[in-house]
Amino acid sequence: MLVGKVVGNIVATRKNEKLIGNKFLVVEPVYDTANNEKFVAIDNVGAGIGETVLVALGSAARIGCDACDAPVDAAIVGIVDDASGL
Repeated sequence: MLVGKVVGNIVATRKNEKLIGNKFLVVEPVYDTANNEKFVAIDNVGAGIGETVLVALGSAARIGCDACDAPVDAAIVGIVDDASGL
């Protein structure tokens, strides 16, 4: 899991049928990682641009958004209220 900041959204009118009805957001990792590039994550919690979020990656993302058979590898699973302890 990582902490990221929502910096944009993605609109896809044609997508896999298991992704219909989902919102996609562009997330930028907050902390330095090996690959600090932006990525797209499915939004489960109603996050918006500018918010700091928790993102599950890989198979945990599919489980976290109850989409075990969907092509998802990043899911926003929480909105951070305070990150002062990090």
